[in-house]
Amino acid sequence: MEERPLILISNDDGVFAKGLIELIEVMRLFGDLVVVAPDAPHSGMSHAITVERPLRVNKLQEEEGLVIYSCSGTPVDCVKLACSKLLARMPDFIVSGINHGANTSISVLYSGTMGAAIEGSIHGVPSIGFSLDDYVQEADFTKAKKVVARIFQKVAEFGLPDGVCLNVNIPKGEVKGINFTRQTRGKWVEEFEKRTDPHGRDYYWMTGYFNDAENEARDTDTFALLNGFVSVVPITTDLTAHAAFHFMQKWKF
Repeated sequence: MEERPLILISNDDGVFAKGLIELIEVMRLFGDLVVVAPDAPHSGMSHAITVERPLRVNKLQEEEGLVIYSCSGTPVDCVKLACSKLLARMPDFIVSGINHGANTSISVLYSGTMGAAIEGSIHGVPSIGFSLDDYVQEADFTKAKKVVARIFQKVAEFGLPDGVCLNVNIPKGEVKGINFTRQTRGKWVEEFEKRTDPHGRDYYWMTGYFNDAENEARDTDTFALLNGFVSVVPITTDLTAHAAFHFMQKWKF
C-alpha cells in the first residue's frame, strides 16, 4: 500500500484554536498528520525563537493518522522542534493556520502563522500559511476549508519552487475566486494609548490602523481580499532589494 504523505501542522493562535481544529479536519483527507502548535496564543511572534528557557512538549492526542502535541514555544519553535526531534522523518508538507484574521501586506513580517510557513520553506518543505479575514474565535471556516483543500491539492500536484512558501488569505464572506497577487505596500500606524494601573503606574496599550500606500492597485493581496477574492502570494526569505542595485551603482567608496 502506498505511504500517505506526512503533513506537519502548526499555527499561532494555539493548539485549541478553532481554526486549527478546522484545518486538521480538512487536511486529514490528504495525509497523516502531526500537529505541533503553541500551548497558548502567540500572535505577532513573527519568526521568534525561544533561547532563554527550555521548551516543553505534551502529547495531547494520538490515533491512527493523527498525533497532536502542544509546545511551550513559538510557532517557529514548533516547526523546528518537530523537524528535528518529534518526527521520524521530514514532513512532505507543512501547513500553518487557519489563522483568525488576515495576514496581508506588511503583516506577513509580524505573523506567527507565516513564521511557521516560512520556517518550513527554510527546511526545504513545501509550506503554506492560511488566514481567514475574520477575527472572532467562533468564525465560520466552512468556505475557508474548501479553499484550503483546493490550494493544497495544487501544491501537492505541482510543488513549489525551492525556498518559496505561500501566504493565502481568505475573505470572510462570499469567495468569488482565487487570485495570484503581490504583497501590498503599506504599514501599520501605531497609536500607543497611555493608561494608569490601579497602583498608579503608567503603561501603554498599542492600537492603530493600517495605511494602504497603494489602495488603487488591483493586483495586491489587500485589494483581492476586500473584493471577495482569495489572495495567494508567493513568499521567499530573500529580503535583498534587488532593484536597489542600479541606484547604488552611482555610489563611490
